Amino acid sequence: MINSNSGSIGVYRIAGKRIRSYTFEAKSDLRERYPKGFRKTELAKRDKTTKRRKNTRRQFGNSVAGGGASRRLEGGVLRKPSEAVLRSVKDGISFNVNGQPHDLKVGNQPGEVDTSHTLVHTLRETLGLTGTKVGCDHGACGACTVLIDGKPVLSCMTLTVECHGKNITTVEGLKDPETGKLHHLQQAFIDHTAFQCGFCTPGIIITAKALLDENPFPTEQEVKEALAGNYCRCISHYHVLSAVLGASGKER
Repeated sequence: MINSNSGSIGVYRIAGKRIRSYTFEAKSDLRERYPKGFRKTELAKRDKTTKRRKNTRRQFGNSVAGGGASRRLEGGVLRKPSEAVLRSVKDGISFNVNGQPHDLKVGNQPGEVDTSHTLVHTLRETLGLTGTKVGCDHGACGACTVLIDGKPVLSCMTLTVECHGKNITTVEGLKDPETGKLHHLQQAFIDHTAFQCGFCTPGIIITAKALLDENPFPTEQEVKEALAGNYCRCISHYHVLSAVLGASGKER
């Protein structure tokens, strides 16, 4: 846009042609005069943006040796519970979630756990712990990741009846239970603005927590490998790397 004594001059490129028009209403007028041209131009801009985002994801994925889902994440296939598992929970399920014991009956009544319920369903719908998110619900995005006995597990691909006697940690359980202070990893995500919409953030933080528990000082490549199974549509991957490395003392 160029301001002049004669008004506002707008120069637009429509379907490859430069069109100059006056007044602030020029763009809407041109849209009516050249509807196909404007449509073609807008689609070209959209395709360019989409291509750039895909390239960013591809570059991040290619930097991870082997690619694909993270080897750290478990529970990739949802199977029918075995007869042994069903026998072990016929009187109910007991497990600890964020240090709190829970005893749940098995059944199909409100407040009970059906044998087909996944862990993420029980956490969110029965226990009210909504920090764990349901993204793809097929074990592909990592948004539902929780820790079971210290290991990162896809809770959308894990049946609740299989968690009898386990210790489960969700993102709500990372803060200090007495002071309410955030875990230093959570604080690092805030300090580095390592999120946009935040939907995938709980799963990423939990996976990163498992990594730092096992390896307090990982390299950048090791962080990429650990988080390869966590998908972020907002393209916050590089901020996430900075946050995890910052929490480990190896800030980029």
